[in-house]
Amino acid sequence: MQKHSDFKDFVEITPTAKLAVESHGGRAKCLQRLIRIDLPVPRTVALSFDAVHRMADGHLPDTKAILARFDADPLLSVRPSSEDPDWGGPGAVLNIGMNDARHAALAERIDRARANALYLRFVQGYAINVARLDPDMFVATEATDTALREALDTYEMETEEPFPQDPAVQLAEVLRSMARAWQGTSARLLRQARGAPADAGLGLVVQEMALGIGPGESGAGVIRCLDPITGARQVTGRYLRQSLFRDALHAQESLYLAEDPRGPSLQQVAPAVFDELDAALRLCRQKLREEMEIEFALCEGALKVIDAVRVPRSTRANVRVVVALAEDSVISREEAVLRIHPMALGELLHQQVDPTAPRDVLVRGIAASPGGASGKLVFSAEAAQAAEAQGEHCILMRRETAPEDIRGMHAASGILTERGGMTSHAAVIARGLGVPCIVGASGVRLSARHRTLTLRDGRVLREGDLVTVDGSTGDLLAGAAPLLEPALDEAFQTLMTWADEARDIGVRANADTPADARTARMFMAEGIGLCRTEHMFFDGARMTVMREMIFADSAEDRREAVDRLLPMQREDFAALFEIMANQPVCIRLFDPPLHEFLPTGREGMRQMAEALDLPLSDVVRRVEQLTEFNPMLGLRGVRLGVTWPEIYEMQARAIFEATVIASRRGAPVVPEVMIPLVSAKREVELIQTRVDAVAAAVRNETGANFDYRLGVMVETPRAALRAGEIAHHAAFLSFGTNDLTQMTYGLSRDDAGRFMGTYVQQGVYPEDPFHSLDQDGVGELLMIGAERGREASPDITISLCGEHGGDPETIAFCRSAGFDYVSCSPFRVPTARLAAAHLALAERTDRTRYLNWRRFFMGGKRTRR
Repeated sequence: MQKHSDFKDFVEITPTAKLAVESHGGRAKCLQRLIRIDLPVPRTVALSFDAVHRMADGHLPDTKAILARFDADPLLSVRPSSEDPDWGGPGAVLNIGMNDARHAALAERIDRARANALYLRFVQGYAINVARLDPDMFVATEATDTALREALDTYEMETEEPFPQDPAVQLAEVLRSMARAWQGTSARLLRQARGAPADAGLGLVVQEMALGIGPGESGAGVIRCLDPITGARQVTGRYLRQSLFRDALHAQESLYLAEDPRGPSLQQVAPAVFDELDAALRLCRQKLREEMEIEFALCEGALKVIDAVRVPRSTRANVRVVVALAEDSVISREEAVLRIHPMALGELLHQQVDPTAPRDVLVRGIAASPGGASGKLVFSAEAAQAAEAQGEHCILMRRETAPEDIRGMHAASGILTERGGMTSHAAVIARGLGVPCIVGASGVRLSARHRTLTLRDGRVLREGDLVTVDGSTGDLLAGAAPLLEPALDEAFQTLMTWADEARDIGVRANADTPADARTARMFMAEGIGLCRTEHMFFDGARMTVMREMIFADSAEDRREAVDRLLPMQREDFAALFEIMANQPVCIRLFDPPLHEFLPTGREGMRQMAEALDLPLSDVVRRVEQLTEFNPMLGLRGVRLGVTWPEIYEMQARAIFEATVIASRRGAPVVPEVMIPLVSAKREVELIQTRVDAVAAAVRNETGANFDYRLGVMVETPRAALRAGEIAHHAAFLSFGTNDLTQMTYGLSRDDAGRFMGTYVQQGVYPEDPFHSLDQDGVGELLMIGAERGREASPDITISLCGEHGGDPETIAFCRSAGFDYVSCSPFRVPTARLAAAHLALAERTDRTRYLNWRRFFMGGKRTRR
């Protein structure tokens, strides 16, 4: 016995009906908006989230009352209407109301074959989606009398009752089935994976069928006036005579819409209808303030608009669309900025694998640096350099990268590592270079000796095999996949200009080389927030000098070695200053442990002994002396500067001499000198004394006057806790969240990727703390350090320069904490600029209106609290 609800379960969609996205879903609300702008929408009834929830519990609405809203003997469709289109929903059911009598009447009015097709389609959909019968039993493709009879008989045999003939019963069972499908475990888990809350509601719309099957010009199609990949304005879509809904998109005999040399078009066969559709698109653009895709039907020449959705499109197309809407005064510039998700910008800055192309996925890992690249697989930095020398693109595969791989990483078009996480060496360097990268590609077997990579399925990749890295998805693909070029066009530049007008926190770039600096300048970074000087030492000639310094027996010998590095460093810094003229450049003094400059294998030690003209035994002994059990917590950073002061003194001299050179060339700069890995005030005092002495010496020698700022990189918990006393000796505090996260958690950022997925999956951590800033633990240290630093020195500059600097949630944290700027990899600068603009605009605009728009048109996810 059906239980009918006493509540008002449904409402006919009219211009004045009380409907909302939050209560009836996006589809229902969109249909109401189409009706309000006088588009010919078939009569439609909407059921609310509450009604659908009650239906899942067995409280069915009065379906006879619903049917009474339509003309006599209607054919109906039922489609889902969730709050967010990305959350999905049960499949649509068409032709509800078809029965033996309706079939006979349609066979007489149109023709039997078409009537058979309508009835058979309904029987198939009802049997599979409502009665939950095996789809393989309902596979008839030709709508013959025999096929229809067999489908009806199969239904009766499997359910032990005839196919329902009462439209009210049919509708009730369809509604109940769709409601229960939404509440099912698998459906709930699927939509939660897409960002939906556990209690997300579903609405349903019951609409009179616009039959594109019948006499005269009848059919159905989809139209939009936008290329979904490029955003160029052009009419696209298809129209299919004698069809329903979206059948036209899958049929070879479909017509084009606008006149097309490739074949017949709707514009040719029904020009008045084409003009009507074109006008409807323009009306949607103006009134709904969006580029819409219209699903339509022609019923004996009369146009019916069945539905409309925001045109699905790539980010590059979306940027072009929102800028055009703003320039045409359809939306404001602020809303245009808000309509582009910051994290989507990576698609524009790099080559991308064409999302419409077939994909043969060989390996899956962590998407560590976005973009796409194809090339021959190589297994060593030397092989990558050799490929570059021959003008060939290559993909560098390593178990994990080390500093000596830098030149090979520069030469490679893409990078793949078996180990590592989002802040591993490979990931950080790749993002800085703008090279697509996949890390943590577990489940494969790498043989460096045989130069092979064995996959999970047993396939073996060899050096020279052609592959494609998709750093945006974490997939390694077979062969050379088609690539889309970057889209740094006028629309992108315009959007970023509007974003800069809105944001209120600075954005700098982490840049180690002139090439990095030029990229930072191209993306309008407001200076360099972190220059890691050690990356300048991994070039061949410099590496040899560094090793000579490491093997020196006395301070005098070390000074002689580093003095040979002085002109190289001076040239590096002068180039950076000239590229970033009139903008700040923050240079971090030497940071890594010395073992990174030494070989680990016997063959590498032998080659180094030859290069340095030393006995092999001396090299082995020295390497053993410098070996540390935990080098990332050993002799590195400021500790090296205190114990081996010659290195920092040489770097300070190079910085100041480069400052003088750049100023004389018309590129004045106030360099910022940053001391890494500080944990005690006394360390800062010692380095400050030596740096000040070098600055005074350079002023005396050159006769030039210059300013500089000395600051501290806060990357140990103790430095954050003692920031008050450290701030007395620093012009700025810059939080290095890579090491700070590592030390706070006691995690190795290079090895955590091996188990981090399990930890996040089981709820130990909500996110990978190296990917998204831990605002509770590490964030508290940032807050303590910033507050204590400012209490001691109110004018001190506070910033963040770790890899988290390009993450929108981290930027929100820094902005709320009053940080002056964030610094990130050059290719993440646009993301950071746009994210900062979003945060500022969200405070100044109608937040509720923005969130409603985002849910309705973009499928925006609810923000995590």
